[in-house]
Parts: sequence; C-alpha cells; structure tokens
Amino acid sequence: MFPKTHEKKAYVREKFSRVTRRYDLVNTLGSLSLDHWWRYEAVRELARYPGPILDLCAGTLTLSKEIVRQRPRLVLALDICFDMLSYGVYRLRNHPALSFIRPVCGDGEKIPFPANYFWGETVAFGVRNLAHLEKGLSEMFRVLKPGGKVVILEFSRPQAPIFAPVYRFYLNNVLSRLGGWLTGDQEAYRYLARSIAAFPSPEEFVSLMEKTGFRSVSYRPLTLGVVTIYTGLK
Repeated sequence: MFPKTHEKKAYVREKFSRVTRRYDLVNTLGSLSLDHWWRYEAVRELARYPGPILDLCAGTLTLSKEIVRQRPRLVLALDICFDMLSYGVYRLRNHPALSFIRPVCGDGEKIPFPANYFWGETVAFGVRNLAHLEKGLSEMFRVLKPGGKVVILEFSRPQAPIFAPVYRFYLNNVLSRLGGWLTGDQEAYRYLARSIAAFPSPEEFVSLMEKTGFRSVSYRPLTLGVVTIYTGLK
C-alpha cells in the first residue's frame, strides 16, 4: 500500500516509529556502508556556513552528528517522529556532539522557526516523505537566511542500462526482505522502494526548487545515481 496524500504524515510517523531501533543498521547494511560517505559529502557542502543549521527530517540524529563532527555549531534537528528523535538522543547521550544538537519534534511543512533564521539546511533521505513536497520546500526557503544554503540528500533512480535493472531488483527484492527481517516491518521497506519510484527526477526536482525561490540550484549524483545531492541558495 502507498499512502494517499492526506494519510501520508500519519503513515510515515507510524512506520518510522516501528523501525526506529534498527533503522540505522538497515541503512548501513543495505548501502554496504556507503551511507556514511553520502552523508559526509552532503555535509561538506555546508563547510563555510556557521550555525544555526536546520537538519530537517533528522530521524535518529545521524546527519546532525556528522554536521557537528565536521564543524561544531548549533544544529536544530526537526522530525515528525518523536520516537526517532528520542532514540537518537539516547544513542548520543555520552557523545560530545549532543551538546550542539537541539532536537525538536515538529512538522517539516510547518517549520516552527521564524523567517530568515538558519544559515544552512540539510535533509537526508527525508524530503520524499513529505506529504506536500512543494509546501515543505517553501517552508525551507522561508526559514533560510538570505545567502544561506540548502543541501538535500535523497535517493534517486540510476539510469545506466546495465546497473539500473540490477538496482531495481535489489531495492524491491533484497533490501525489502533485509529491512523486514531486521525490523519486523517489511511493508516499511516496500514503501521505501515505492517512494523512490514516485520521487521526481533530478531535473524535475531542480525545477521545483527553483519554483519555490532557490537560486543557483544544482545536483550531483553519487554511486551511479543511487543517491543525489541537491544544493540551492537563498
């Protein structure tokens, strides 16, 4: 089942609550540990930007921790799923990065911060989970300072003739079973595959970012197009 737009927020919150404790393990195993490099490359895009940084769809604070590791600064970590945030805080309870991270349970389509507040924004593997993508992008634009930068890391669909069908088979058959076995919720990982298939192409997503006001928008595929880094300025 793929959730209808008006059901998507509740569906995403419930599914992520169910897989919280094994979520990062599935990401690491399923990506052959490439997810660490993908996050590293995304955060590098914000190297010269001070805090505060907004980490939207922050989940278990994995990207927030990487932001602080590369450059200690204030990170506001926003996610709609309280269980993900609380587990992230628990995991980092003895980690020095936590002193720079402020978790906030909230809606990415109604970001609870004033306009022109953040120097940088990140989203890792979460923007496709927004029920209203354009509304979420508009909110991200609103709370970004003039001159600030947004960095979005998201799954995409490889186009290489030989690799593309292999990847689709892996995503739909191997990863869904692995995720289901480790978390007990195979439907959550079937949703992952369907949400990737439904997400706009890089060119379409760039156009949507430009439509919501971002300038100098660009994208960079990684790992044969398995993921893509999108950047834009306000």
